[in-house]
Amino acid sequence: MSDLDSKINEHFAGFVVRKDLVKAVKGNAIVPTYVLEYLLGQYCATDDEASIQTGIETVKDILRKHYVHRSEAGLIQSTIRERGRYKVIDQISVSLNEKTDSYEAVFENLGIKKVSVDSTTVKAHPKLLVTGVWCIADVQYEFSDEARTSPWILESIKPIQIAKVDYEQYRDVRQAFTTDEWIDLLMQSIGFRPEVFGRRSKLLQLLRLIPFVERNYNLIELGPKGTGKSHVYSEFSPHGQLISGGEITIPKLFVNNSNGRIGLVGYWDVVAFDEFAGREKTANKALVDIMKNYMANKTFSRGVNPMGAEASFSFVGNTDHNVPYMLKNSDLFEALPTQFHDSAFIDRLHAYLPGWEIDVIRGEMFTKGYGFIVDYLAEILRHLRSEDFSNRVHQYFKVSEKISERDRTAISKTMSGLLKLIFPDGSQTEAEVEELLRLAMESRKRVKDQLARIDSTYPEVDFHYIGADGVKRNVTTVEEEEYPQFYHIKGGAVGDDREDAPLDLLVISPMDPTKVAGAPAVLTGKAAASDTVALAEGHFVYAENRKGVSYEKLFGPHLDGASLVVVTDPYIRLFYQIRNMMEFVEMLIRRKRPEDQMKVHLVTGPDEGNVSRQRELLDSITAACTGSGIEFSWAFDTSGTAHARDIVTDTGWKIVLDRGLDIFQPPIKTEGFSLGDRLQEHRVIKGFYVTYVRVAAEKG
Repeated sequence: MSDLDSKINEHFAGFVVRKDLVKAVKGNAIVPTYVLEYLLGQYCATDDEASIQTGIETVKDILRKHYVHRSEAGLIQSTIRERGRYKVIDQISVSLNEKTDSYEAVFENLGIKKVSVDSTTVKAHPKLLVTGVWCIADVQYEFSDEARTSPWILESIKPIQIAKVDYEQYRDVRQAFTTDEWIDLLMQSIGFRPEVFGRRSKLLQLLRLIPFVERNYNLIELGPKGTGKSHVYSEFSPHGQLISGGEITIPKLFVNNSNGRIGLVGYWDVVAFDEFAGREKTANKALVDIMKNYMANKTFSRGVNPMGAEASFSFVGNTDHNVPYMLKNSDLFEALPTQFHDSAFIDRLHAYLPGWEIDVIRGEMFTKGYGFIVDYLAEILRHLRSEDFSNRVHQYFKVSEKISERDRTAISKTMSGLLKLIFPDGSQTEAEVEELLRLAMESRKRVKDQLARIDSTYPEVDFHYIGADGVKRNVTTVEEEEYPQFYHIKGGAVGDDREDAPLDLLVISPMDPTKVAGAPAVLTGKAAASDTVALAEGHFVYAENRKGVSYEKLFGPHLDGASLVVVTDPYIRLFYQIRNMMEFVEMLIRRKRPEDQMKVHLVTGPDEGNVSRQRELLDSITAACTGSGIEFSWAFDTSGTAHARDIVTDTGWKIVLDRGLDIFQPPIKTEGFSLGDRLQEHRVIKGFYVTYVRVAAEKG
């Protein structure tokens, strides 16, 4: 086990489970993860390997005997008849038969209907009346000569849901974990390996959980296929309900006026709409109107009487085009059905999660570590729905007074949700609050900026906040920094078809982030020392998770004409880091004249325990450069004092980098091909800064 896994088991014994066990017991059972983890939590909530193996066999035996496969429904029905009573695990729903004035259950997999249910059971579990609920049930069979009497009887039922949890203990134990450890624990709890995600990517995954922890929260996520958008709503919690976007109706969602029965919003914490996007899809105007009213006011009409509910909405769908295409030709909501591509509906969304920043889910992303039993965490999050943590921001920062009350509410709800998830104990620092505040404001700004494109009556809004020092800090979205030539165009169309528009950068002073035009020039093809390029000093900051960045664009113009380039980076150690060094050299070979000679010298630190491999790889760069006009050399910093990461040329430029050449997120080992492996512009970057400084030129 990792140190984190040991710590998790030490502090949350009995409430965590090894996440890869779900796959070990699932087999061909089509059952949500929370059902399996409920069973695993009964028998495998330990770090003792022998007990885990025994528990796995017990859970497998329970599933084998009691989980109903549709293909074996007839056999189970026969078993119930022969024994008179039998325990099954199935998805059960209940309806009222008005002709007989009695409740009747339907067992989804077992395939039996009109199962007699007493009213006490229905009152104890009202969700059964709304949709299917996974349960462990005792079913009885008593044949009667009365033709209208069903032989099936629901004797007892237990929804698969963990017993009452101790929230105070959960909150107190949080203090034993650092912020990074706690975020990683939450990541493992939803099934992912934290080490393959950057900080921002982790926070975006946690953003998906806010509807479970915030009442009446409206989230939308649009992005490419295969990024796991609907997974958390179908597998994570028994308090969430995932429905297809095409299945939305007023009676199902809100209220059936013919019988007065309340819909999904009255019984579930989260209602998620899967496959919500699709321009060809249509929606009932009355449904759209009632949804807009509910999203804004938390109420809907039951006949003439308004009713309130607390369900959060989450809309997930696939985009047809990439981000620059949408920004150039339409807007980031272009994939929505026409009836929902409506400014009033969009304005009621509290946050837009950029699905294009989330990587396609692959097998190597799933964790084998420990995480909370999802049902345990679901109960904790449900408890937190009644609290409001948004006021924790006010002791550090003040959100701009220029934004609307709806914007302010959206930011506050997102902030409250993130604080509940990561700092339930209130241990957040000023820097951590600022990180979450920027994400919350960005998530709402993405909505508001697109509204300005869709509806000209919406003014552009200055999204900023002010710290205790009184200095204004602007907020931008990642795609705003990445595609400035398209982002600020109203009307959804751009006449400029330039594909070589310069990379736009965000210039940030220590206290006052501001947007500036212009960037280091980018030369294409072979660059000559005589070529004149306008280069300026400056400090540039790049947001995590953006693409379109390369060594060519960052460094190329500043290195043109140099005959000596010295790279100081103590962390050119691992294979992918040494590959970065090789790609830096390749960039120089592409840019220089064939007849020119250039020396490139690397100063780095030794990879303790694997120095021989590091030497071999670095020497291979030297050998590869033979005959190229580049002379590559390297040396270890023997003094151990070289913590700087910079690039210095003999033409008078010093480029300071807080991450050195390690600006790209590490590749995830996988078979096959990806553009990110071949082209730097298609790789996701880490957050980093670069500073260009003129120094005295030292030829030779």
